[in-house]
Amino acid sequence: MGFRKDFLWGGATAANQCEGGANEGNRGLANVDLMPLGKDRYLVGTGKIKMYDFDDQHFYPALTAVDFYHHYKEDIALFGEMGFKTFRLSIAWTRIFPNGDEEKPNEEGLRFYEDIFKECHKYGIEPLVTINHFDCPMYLIKKIGGWRSREMIDYFYKLCQTLFERYKGLVKYWLTFNEINMILHFPFVAAGICFEEDENETQVMITAVHHQLIASAMATKLAHEIDSNNQIGCMLAAGSYYPETCKPEDYWKAICDNREVYMFADVQARGYYHNYALKWLEERNAKIPFKDGDKELLKENTVDFVSFSYYSSRVSSSDLSKGQQSESNIFASAKNPYLKESEWGWAIDPLGFRSTLNELYDRYQKPLFVVENGLGAKDVLEKGSIHDDYRIDYLRQHIQAMKDAVEKDGVDLLGYTTWGCIDLVSNGTGEVKKRYGFIYVDRDNLGNGTYQRIKKDSFYWYKKVIETNGEDLY
Repeated sequence: MGFRKDFLWGGATAANQCEGGANEGNRGLANVDLMPLGKDRYLVGTGKIKMYDFDDQHFYPALTAVDFYHHYKEDIALFGEMGFKTFRLSIAWTRIFPNGDEEKPNEEGLRFYEDIFKECHKYGIEPLVTINHFDCPMYLIKKIGGWRSREMIDYFYKLCQTLFERYKGLVKYWLTFNEINMILHFPFVAAGICFEEDENETQVMITAVHHQLIASAMATKLAHEIDSNNQIGCMLAAGSYYPETCKPEDYWKAICDNREVYMFADVQARGYYHNYALKWLEERNAKIPFKDGDKELLKENTVDFVSFSYYSSRVSSSDLSKGQQSESNIFASAKNPYLKESEWGWAIDPLGFRSTLNELYDRYQKPLFVVENGLGAKDVLEKGSIHDDYRIDYLRQHIQAMKDAVEKDGVDLLGYTTWGCIDLVSNGTGEVKKRYGFIYVDRDNLGNGTYQRIKKDSFYWYKKVIETNGEDLY
């Protein structure tokens, strides 16, 4: 059987991690622009340090990123050469509405994305657009506290209406919010939240994410009204938790950890907050700030498909103090002694990918879309070439596991986009040396380099994978 004939092979990026051109095209300042390289990045991202403007002590990698802003024609041509069927990218909110609350959108920003989408179609590439990939206008964060405020829903709705109307016929696959569960781990990045002293942080985060969930449901409704061809997906950071041992407390911890991963996607895909989520909030003295009509809106406007990122599985322990912890996309996890790890300490687990695909499909019974998967590694440029067999090996094993989920388990899968199909800035660390791409970009962590694009060995390998619809993985 294999993958469906119209399987959407491709790659994924985010505006704040690849675009650059931050001071061009009348673009406004966003929270993601202010994420510095170095040790303070995590504290800024978690809302523990307020960084509302640039300073002289830090380097801000998003300002130039890998300069997709000026190289997009060249980059999309390379994606076309690989045979991409889809390209996942995101909209920088402040390119369209620089402050977030303008009466009229910025035409220069609208034209920029229109040109990108037309360039994609030139090569038969279907754009897959994330409306909000951690982008929040700093003006709105300073004025109303970002997604703390219910006013954000109206500003986001206006953004969506502008996009759906302008790009009707050019884009049909949309994701509302990237990794919606990341708000519990990186709240400034995910929702523009900085915490005040002694406030109930869980209440602040649940208020913000409820506003995002309402905004997502409104966007889903609007997208279907404007164009019946539109397909709207939610997006979560996934990766199954295993219990550290068969000790019942470890097993129970794994159940709780997995529920926390699914808590908000449950609302987007099922249309309501599950009882376990209400109890989870009750334990933390927090509650959902429902307004009249919210429950009906969520129930009546569930997503068409469920998309997710998968890099590694995780391990739940009822006592994390007794052993080492592993890093996994900002999620704390006990180490898994049965798995190898990447250079950045992420467990490599292809079978865990198959497990995650099955868990999600069992849970939601909606088509799935893998929109992030890949290996961050240090690539060495030798005589104009990059021999990244380690990346090919990682992707081969994960594509095979994905194939098994489709062929042997009956999972309904729409497509697969590898993360960082071209090298970009890491969200977690702000580095460029943590490379994911099939295409090398000559740029170091501090922005030095020619920004020249160079094909890696994996470029030619992935081209063959796409040509054979996943049949030839060697």
